[in-house]
Amino acid sequence: MIPNANCARLERIFLEYRRWITEAMHAFLAAAALAAAFLLRFEFTLDPVNTKMLLSALPVLLGVKLAVFRAFGLRDLAWRYMGFPELVRMAMANLAGSAAATVALRLTIGRQFPRSVHIIDLLLCLTLMVAARGVVRVLFERRGDAGPSRASQRVVIYGAGKAGVTLLREIVANPQLGYTVAGFLDDDPQKSNLRIHGVRVLGRHQQLPEIVRKHRVDEVLMALPTATGNQVTTILEQCQAARVAARKVPALAELIEHRVLVDQIRDVRLEDLLGRKPVLLEESAIRERLADRVVLVTGAGGSIGSELCRQIARYAPRALVGFDQAETALYQIDQEMRERFPNCEFYPEVGSVQNFRRLEEVFRDRQPESVYHAAAYKHVPMMEAHLFEAVENNVFGTANVARAATAFGADDFVLVSSDKAVRPTNVMGATKRLAELTCLAAGHGSSTKFAAVRFGNVLGSNGSVIPLFKHQIAAGGPVTVTHPEMQRFFMTIPEAAQLVLQAATMGRGGEIFVLDMGEPVRIVDLARKMILLSGLKPDEDIRIEFSGIRPGEKLYEELSALEENTVPTPHAQIRVFSSREVSIERTGRSLDDLRQHAEARNPAAVVLALKEMVPDYNPSNFVLRQALQEKTKRALAVANVS
Repeated sequence: MIPNANCARLERIFLEYRRWITEAMHAFLAAAALAAAFLLRFEFTLDPVNTKMLLSALPVLLGVKLAVFRAFGLRDLAWRYMGFPELVRMAMANLAGSAAATVALRLTIGRQFPRSVHIIDLLLCLTLMVAARGVVRVLFERRGDAGPSRASQRVVIYGAGKAGVTLLREIVANPQLGYTVAGFLDDDPQKSNLRIHGVRVLGRHQQLPEIVRKHRVDEVLMALPTATGNQVTTILEQCQAARVAARKVPALAELIEHRVLVDQIRDVRLEDLLGRKPVLLEESAIRERLADRVVLVTGAGGSIGSELCRQIARYAPRALVGFDQAETALYQIDQEMRERFPNCEFYPEVGSVQNFRRLEEVFRDRQPESVYHAAAYKHVPMMEAHLFEAVENNVFGTANVARAATAFGADDFVLVSSDKAVRPTNVMGATKRLAELTCLAAGHGSSTKFAAVRFGNVLGSNGSVIPLFKHQIAAGGPVTVTHPEMQRFFMTIPEAAQLVLQAATMGRGGEIFVLDMGEPVRIVDLARKMILLSGLKPDEDIRIEFSGIRPGEKLYEELSALEENTVPTPHAQIRVFSSREVSIERTGRSLDDLRQHAEARNPAAVVLALKEMVPDYNPSNFVLRQALQEKTKRALAVANVS
């Protein structure tokens, strides 16, 4: 092994003068190959005639071969990374070099030059070049210049495909990581007992407990970037049974900005178990839409709004305006944007979407060209108990932002909506559906293009079921689920933000976009997977209890109503629904009536107005009871006055 300091010094010198050192090495190896070819041809005895012929041929051969090697780009090949493509390139370069040298030597020396020397020289030169690069790679891979090694962990790599082999190579190349690979696991029977770079495929996942015990394995590294959620869950259960930790090599989308695969090994995440392929963006269209533009995001301190800010900042807008009434959340995203995106002008603006005068000030000062409206009250049970606040924020707040966008000439407006807006059974869903209708009506006669984006539950968002389950698991349980058959569509926060951005590039006005989120997930299955991820066993270590459906909830969510027409989009993972024509006059009158009822704090009238504007709204018994109680109270008050 090369000493640490000397190895680092040699590597710096080599990198600085790599091309010259490579050409010098090629010249030396070509000269050595020719000399060895002569010695082998004449049985290690060279008379003066053959010696003179060798010395005459040497400069001709070196000149020709070095020119050919340079033409094939051999001096630019990395010495430490040699695979099959590099071997093919070296072989082709040597063949071409030997052919050119044969012609040159025939012209300069003549036919007396031994033909067998050409063949021997070709084989020797190629062998020496491959061997030299192999020696350099071994020396540098075994160096110890990256700091002290940590305690060694014995691991098995699940997956003997490309990702697994790449992971093995990097573990071998980085001994300071402290991993010792005991073997591979792979469910392909054709790979059973194979040796890959000296490491054996030990068996399939069913044999994991036996393999862990026999080979004293500490950890399983899953090199299955495209595994489905069910596959990952099965492997995780096997690891749990074998009492061994499991970690995962991420997919290509997570590695795109990183060079070293082994550095990105991470714990298994909940989104791995859901098993849906990530959204693929049309980057060029989004960049064209956002680059050098002023963009405004309402609700910028929330889960979706803050992720929208992060995603938008990647596309170099001229300025990004974050609007939110939550001062602390807005301060946090402001600090993050300054740290992560120092070249993006970020303007935090405190204010409520219910305050049209404040919106006017922001739109007048900042002149946004694109508006992403994510500000909303979204928690279903809480909005059932706060009918007026839901209407004032989700409906009238949306109307205010849409009015400001139209008044100040924004090019496009995208509303963040919800799957709960489809045949709503709760106040939150009804107000989001009414927000959609308000935006579609605002687009009539306006130069601003209005569109809405629907998606399901967002993993890890503020107030979602994930943080609740984490808290309950940390407390030792029980984990509470409302109903054993409760199902929801799920997506990650980045997916939600990306769908919103993609929708803006495709919208021509009046559309409702939906992400293809695959099959809905049962909440009880989600709870079991989270318990499993915590290293515990569902129904043994952590109990699951069913608490009953809460006001306004339904067992199944939908993404489109029956009367909406499906329209394909160029994006494979996005669908678009064109709803029925919206009358701006009728919507305006209905909104005026709704506003009067809300200002009068008349819950029964508000519910009836919502039902009239959203005919498929089916109010919950809780809301109806609250409205009836308030109506009775008002009637009694009038009677007492009389």
